[in-house]
Amino acid sequence: MSKNYTQLSLEQRYQIEALLKAGIQQKLIADQLGVHASTICRELKRNIAKRGRTAGVYKACGAQRKTDLRHHQKAKQIVFTDQLKHLVAKQLMEQKWSPELISISDKMVSHERIYQWIWECKHSNKRKNKRYKKLYQYLKHGKRRRKRGNRKDNRGIIPNRISIENRPAIVKKRKRLGDIEIDLMMGKDHKGALLVATERSTLHTRLKKLAGKNSDAVARAIIKCMGKNKYKVHTLTFDNDKAFSSHEKVGEKLKAATYFTRPYTSQDKGTVENRIGVIRRFFPKKTDLRFVTDKQVEKVEKMINNRPIRKFNYLTAKQVLQKKIALIT
Repeated sequence: MSKNYTQLSLEQRYQIEALLKAGIQQKLIADQLGVHASTICRELKRNIAKRGRTAGVYKACGAQRKTDLRHHQKAKQIVFTDQLKHLVAKQLMEQKWSPELISISDKMVSHERIYQWIWECKHSNKRKNKRYKKLYQYLKHGKRRRKRGNRKDNRGIIPNRISIENRPAIVKKRKRLGDIEIDLMMGKDHKGALLVATERSTLHTRLKKLAGKNSDAVARAIIKCMGKNKYKVHTLTFDNDKAFSSHEKVGEKLKAATYFTRPYTSQDKGTVENRIGVIRRFFPKKTDLRFVTDKQVEKVEKMINNRPIRKFNYLTAKQVLQKKIALIT
């Protein structure tokens, strides 16, 4: 008789059921099945029915079902294989996903383990880690922004400017679809720019490459971007850059109200600032946006709108937008 514990088969469970009905003691059942007595004791303790007509009775089928369920629900250790490491590296470098997003979306290893591996690679000279030695550079690092007070003060040059303080209270609740924040993301040495327009309630973002900051050209770009939307635009919120001085033309075309943030107060348009932070992972600050193609911009727009977002329980901006559109159509 083996003293080592082994999993019982369904056939053995039928034997146990029959022998119990015949009044055979547990020790004798163990001897007959060739297992340790504790195996039978454990089996009966775990798998005898506790409710219903069969309460207190051992049934082979029920015991097998309970065992299978426990095995399915049991936490299983996932080995961080070379194949998984390659996939993680690809998502970090190409999709600019954080370890948390990779872990949540692909149900792979924990984000803590991914971080550990990245730093192991940075400080290790092992051959298998050398190819991933610079992977840490793709992690997002917080940087302090330069104080905006150092810039030239452009206040007073925007005609009929209405302050954000007069914006309807409903916009702050982030429940209504159609409240947009707009900003420009500048390239290296302020050469080239991207128009970034983010819907507040969904974080869905439109991008458009600009040749310059001419207010009429910016206005046309905004109108074109917003024309792609399948919902009504209610409000547009800008900062005090003179590039937005043609806001009235935009508001009239889209039948939307326009508002401006308080000077040097980036938190007034924190939604679009957040998305620009994500976009910067694809186009860092030293990128000369004049040489970025429209196709590259479209690709990045698609990637950030299909990126899982924690505040939406890891739904993407596109999925949240589609749900909201379905409710109003």
